[in-house]
Amino acid sequence: MSEFARLDATGQAELVRDGQVSATELVEGAVQRMEALNPQLNAVITDLSDKALAAAGGELPAGPFRGVPMLLKDLACHSAGDPFHEGMAFLKRLAWSEAEDTHLARKFREAGFVFVGKSNTPELGILPTTEPAAYGPTHNPWDLARSPGGSSGGSAAAVAAGIVPVAHANDGGGSIRVPASHCGLVGLKPSRASSPSTWCAARCATARRCSTRCAARCPATRTWRRRDSARTSRRSAPTRVACAWG
Repeated sequence: MSEFARLDATGQAELVRDGQVSATELVEGAVQRMEALNPQLNAVITDLSDKALAAAGGELPAGPFRGVPMLLKDLACHSAGDPFHEGMAFLKRLAWSEAEDTHLARKFREAGFVFVGKSNTPELGILPTTEPAAYGPTHNPWDLARSPGGSSGGSAAAVAAGIVPVAHANDGGGSIRVPASHCGLVGLKPSRASSPSTWCAARCATARRCSTRCAARCPATRTWRRRDSARTSRRSAPTRVACAWG
């Protein structure tokens, strides 16, 4: 494991800002770790390495996480031109993809993140394990015989294994918090209306870089959109995001 893998997203971003490493070096490291570790974990189901390396070598937005590699969970938040199956076998058979970024994916890009892949999830994210028929089970990096939980098990396993320092997830009934607990991570579930979707969130710092660094990621995607607000009133101000230990 490279020295970069021991840093969280904030630490990696600091290296890029200080000129100690390039975005390409960070992405190359994540790709190498993904190639080495994912065959055992099955955490990443869509490899976006080529696009990630091209993006890292180009003009990235000058956001707070410029050049930091991350994964998108293959549920609710899709990226332009990439497969989007939400754990469902029939969408995989159709080779379904989306033409545009969701609003949240655009916010991640504006923050400077580089998508290196899509992470595994159960069908429609409805189970507390990550074992879709379409892609098979994801394994916990602490014990390959055990589950990383769900529905964000692919994201949690990848972060816990050090493939990426942070990964997207979403949570309607524990889908961030359960995998964080199973994998020894900090799971960040933003307060309602503080992110572009009520159940999409920036996901997971390593357990070594706990709450203050995890919370630093929230302002990068914070926004308010009426159609994403669910039952939140326009007048109600978002509460400050906190990190909860699983």
